[in-house]
Amino acid sequence: MCGIAGMVTSGPGSLDADRVRSMTAMLTHRGPNDCGLHLEPRAVLGHTRLSIVDLAGGRQPMSNDDGSLWITFNGEIFNHLEIREELVSKGHRFRTESDTEVILHLFEEHGTAAVEKLNGQWAFGIWNRRSQTLFLSRDRIGVRPLFYTVVGCRLLFASEIKALFVDPEISRELDPCGLDNIFTFWTTLPPRTPFKAVRALPPGHSLLWRHGIATVWEHWRPTFACVGDDRPDETSAEMLRIALDDAVRIRMRADVPVGAYLSGGLDSSVIVALMQRRNARLRTFSIAFDDADFDESHHQRELVRALNLDHAEMRCSIADISRVFPDVVWHAESPILRTAPAPLFLLSQLTRDAGYKVVLTGEGADEVLGGYDIFKEAKIRRFWAKFPGSDRRASLLRRLYPYLRNLQRQPAHYLQTFFHASPEDLASPWFSHLPRWRLTARLKLLFSEDMRAAVADYDAFAELAATLPLEYGNWPPFTQSQYLETAHLLPGYILSSQGDRMAMAHSVECRHPFLDPRVVAFASRLPAALKMKVLNEKYLLKQTARELIPPSIRTRSKQPYRAPDGAAFFGSHRDDYVADLLSPSQVKRDGVFRPAAVAALVHKFDRGQATSAKDDMALVGILSTQLLVDRFINHFAAVNPWNASFRTFVHS
Repeated sequence: MCGIAGMVTSGPGSLDADRVRSMTAMLTHRGPNDCGLHLEPRAVLGHTRLSIVDLAGGRQPMSNDDGSLWITFNGEIFNHLEIREELVSKGHRFRTESDTEVILHLFEEHGTAAVEKLNGQWAFGIWNRRSQTLFLSRDRIGVRPLFYTVVGCRLLFASEIKALFVDPEISRELDPCGLDNIFTFWTTLPPRTPFKAVRALPPGHSLLWRHGIATVWEHWRPTFACVGDDRPDETSAEMLRIALDDAVRIRMRADVPVGAYLSGGLDSSVIVALMQRRNARLRTFSIAFDDADFDESHHQRELVRALNLDHAEMRCSIADISRVFPDVVWHAESPILRTAPAPLFLLSQLTRDAGYKVVLTGEGADEVLGGYDIFKEAKIRRFWAKFPGSDRRASLLRRLYPYLRNLQRQPAHYLQTFFHASPEDLASPWFSHLPRWRLTARLKLLFSEDMRAAVADYDAFAELAATLPLEYGNWPPFTQSQYLETAHLLPGYILSSQGDRMAMAHSVECRHPFLDPRVVAFASRLPAALKMKVLNEKYLLKQTARELIPPSIRTRSKQPYRAPDGAAFFGSHRDDYVADLLSPSQVKRDGVFRPAAVAALVHKFDRGQATSAKDDMALVGILSTQLLVDRFINHFAAVNPWNASFRTFVHS
């Protein structure tokens, strides 16, 4: 992976190359191996490189043969060898072995439609000197981030928001509607971001800047069959294994060692098993927790022994979470409602210290193959709606969430109230997500009066509804739930705050075989019963895994990845920044939350009386927002570009 930045203009006068140098320097953590700049009167492109493919020849920004096209590219194109072969047969000649050059030649051949042929994860900008246009594109699922802003006649873009803020003309003011999104959906609805002046290019979208006008369009979106393919389970399981095996194969392409993250669950275990067949001494990395409620190290070690893996473990304490949380928010560039990104931040540090730049992970399996508890929960709630007198309600919910001790203690009437399904709920296009979103939205009661006034007329659900595909209403309820996860939480939080940002903070690239477009397309045609049979999640994947992993891991109860939340910031290890940022005076100055409400919440944690998920989300959400304001608004400082040695290509 890499960091990309750039600036183009449609107006008179030349651009400030030093400003783009500063933007690029802010991204050195994404690409510590090299940096370069392409400069001409109407465009400046910057690049920081994490060298993974063609270590000697893949330097960027890169041009085509005649210098009419220049690219700055963050990502990997996993089918670049196959595309290269096709392009060579059409007469294209290559100077390097890099996947970057493949994109350039493919763009020469197909123009903006070139992205439809890519199997990979990407965010890139291509400057066309002849037409004086800039083409930006982001991969289908949104693995790699891409942000932009327009200031007058200039468009600026970058891998991360902090690079854009190097330009003093770009406002760092928070967007109340963006915060409203996060405190409802856990993520913003793109193109919204937490900042008013900055837009995110949505997953599966491209942008063309021509004559000062930016045109954005969708080149891909998740879709599902209304009726799934009808074939024997064994046939589907074998087809899934073949697709996954090839997705793993092409994601192991690299000129550096490739390792894997191992959680101890089904998804990462399947990926590791397929990788181990191609690398007998595979290196794996995992997180262990001091708190037994979160720890899965027993299952991790079981697979390590079964497959004879070369394994490294990072043990995470609550003090570790608190210590790194300011850095986590700096890299996430967004408020977060859970501390789960913090251990992954530490895991990427362990990985990089071990000499690894690339890991494969199990992300995406829950979304495309039906693994989330929220899918099971929706089934139970629909059952309640049909049989309101059933006495099985509470027992079903307790079986569904065995790892949530607080829920296990709740009386039946509480569970019935919280997870109720009214006729209005059943008619909702996001029925499955209503309990989660309602719980999260209650946190907005902590907003200050000014913040609540700023979003009083804003309807986030109307904005969400406007983005739904036309065919959404014809999909089965199960696939509607899958869409909401795949289109929003997956790219906006799991692949971003927990994924790209935490890995790239230490220059580690994550690759996700379950998000291979062939696997996604295959899964989208499966009937819901093959994804979740009654309440047996990821049924087909479990069948596929029969010959790959030990039965105890294949059949174990799902335990979602979690980390200690609010309690991590209190006790004898409490860090000074927590008290400073949550003090009534600081909360009042920053103006996002009500000081009295925050003080009451802090007091609750101090006394050990905060035991609910709502309390945890409130504390983490408030603290991360306060950190965001502190680092990006109150005390933002740009990196000195002269600390990096830039190669500069100048064209007049």
